[in-house]
Amino acid sequence: MGWSFDRVGWRAWSGLGAGLLALASTFLPWTVLTADTRELDDALAAQAHSDVVRTAWHSDFFSWCPPILLLLIGAVMVAFGQSSRARAAGLPQLWLVGAAVSLLLAVLGWSLIELQFGDDERELFRVAGVSINGGFGRYVGMLAVIAAVVFPVWDILAARAERRAAAGRKRRR
Repeated sequence: MGWSFDRVGWRAWSGLGAGLLALASTFLPWTVLTADTRELDDALAAQAHSDVVRTAWHSDFFSWCPPILLLLIGAVMVAFGQSSRARAAGLPQLWLVGAAVSLLLAVLGWSLIELQFGDDERELFRVAGVSINGGFGRYVGMLAVIAAVVFPVWDILAARAERRAAAGRKRRR
């Protein structure tokens, strides 16, 4: 029997949805420079938008890698998630490991956010009172990553419950 959209479960679609949300977040403001004073805020506003606000694609590895990884994992879940052999071989566990790696990379990216600027730039920002903050896209991306960790846990628990129910039906016969 071939592949069919109808046979893909909601849990697999949720994985792809989290990956698509994470991918969309990479085009939103990912890193934003903000100032402590009104004068500095006006000076930042006078700069080119790309100098003050960066998307994930103009940030660092830890910005664009987790969303791409989630999208790939979601695509694999949709492509192979309807196969009972793939699911029995550990596809949901692979999904969980991939999502956990994405979460680790996203947390590292958040904690190392300042390293996307050079030492001289960071020192200049520190002296001037300019701070490097996560933008809206980084928050949306983190939400997608957290959802991508929760979905495979639900999937594993649901698959375990389905196996137990099937085993219980076999014993009653």
